[in-house]
Amino acid sequence: MNVTAAMHIVDHDDPQVHRVVGGDFAPRGILRLYLPLMAPRFRTPRSGVRTIPGDVAARDRGGGGVVEHDERLAIAGGAMPLDASSRDRMDREGRLHLDAVDALRASGVARAAVPAELDGPQLNPMAQIELVEEFSRVDGAVGWCAMIAAAASYACGFLQPEPAKRWFGPPDACLAGQLQPTGRAERVADGFVVSGRFRFGSGISHATMVLAGCLVTHNGETVRDDRGRLQLRTVIVEPAKVQVLDNWDTTGLRATGSNDYVLDEVFVPEDDSYDPAGGAARDEPLYRFPPLFLCPHDGVPLGMARRAIDEVIALAAVKGVPAAGPGEPPKLRETVQVQEAVARAEVELGGARALCYETVADLWSTLVSGGRVDARQRGMYRASMSWAHDVARRIVGSMFDIASTSAIERGSTLDHLLRDIATACQHRIVHTRVYAPAGRLLLGLHSGDPTV
Repeated sequence: MNVTAAMHIVDHDDPQVHRVVGGDFAPRGILRLYLPLMAPRFRTPRSGVRTIPGDVAARDRGGGGVVEHDERLAIAGGAMPLDASSRDRMDREGRLHLDAVDALRASGVARAAVPAELDGPQLNPMAQIELVEEFSRVDGAVGWCAMIAAAASYACGFLQPEPAKRWFGPPDACLAGQLQPTGRAERVADGFVVSGRFRFGSGISHATMVLAGCLVTHNGETVRDDRGRLQLRTVIVEPAKVQVLDNWDTTGLRATGSNDYVLDEVFVPEDDSYDPAGGAARDEPLYRFPPLFLCPHDGVPLGMARRAIDEVIALAAVKGVPAAGPGEPPKLRETVQVQEAVARAEVELGGARALCYETVADLWSTLVSGGRVDARQRGMYRASMSWAHDVARRIVGSMFDIASTSAIERGSTLDHLLRDIATACQHRIVHTRVYAPAGRLLLGLHSGDPTV
């Protein structure tokens, strides 16, 4: 697989990096592929990190200095120490703590796809996944909001330069909303009048702008193009013009505040909208394949599964085996059941993680080289995303079982993870229903699903 352009943060000519990772037996092509697949605890030495403008670096909020990817990961990993009481508070309020929101912005994940010329990070897709993965390891809801913000930032590439700068240029810019065209955009002079109800506005409470997908209408009738297809329009508005409905009442991902929202005859200038089927306004690799905006989804299950394993490893070192008889009971980690479960979980997570990163790196290499993403790449891209969620759900369930009664207390990390991953797996983008259209692509057929 050609991954020459896929990974930009590693200096493969640095002998220290070459020596640390694999000595003379690690070809540089192998390093380029597998360095990003290693566990977050194993980081590339600082001398082996190269800052690439417009790809994995961005100006900080003060405009002074450059933020390197390791620094972004450190911000994500230290987003906030979440104990049971703070998680309960976020769940009750249905929103993230302000400290967590600040971390999303400071890390650059909320503007992940904003181009460098707007002082955006313009992170490559693998860097986006890794950031979301680290936020998700800290907390499922925080990771979910990181994913939503990163994916939504791709809208910047579909706007013309002036509105793109106005909406996405501010360092605190963060977009939330729903692309599915459930609204109506009535065409009027210089723009549209938009009405409709939109579902699942994850992160809308801390968004600086709100997106809404619409069907274009004229005099109340839907409009079709020359090929008979319904015309679509995606609009961006200020949060003050949106009515948020308090209807997000779930057991998992509660703090994402994924409420429905309503626009009621809101005028939207033409420049603050775009045709989602019309292609991007920019030509950088990030915008050449529109479904690439989904890639941050990969990080959510990978981070949650990692946290579940880490929780059990820590617990197994101190918790004794229940009802082990008289005397000092053996620790959980000394039992075959726990040893096997942790080993299986590690290799399953490692396999899913490697597949996700390799699949996206392969796709990214094609885009950087100016190639066209083929049907197999499209099929594997979506199938691997769903597979990561499947694997994470199994791992979290297995770790929950290993922890036994330690996992069932309200507010425990494993309890939260179990509910969060179950909710995340129901999203239409990563649902098991995606396997069939992905399989059709792998078999040389049409997917039969416009989203795959």
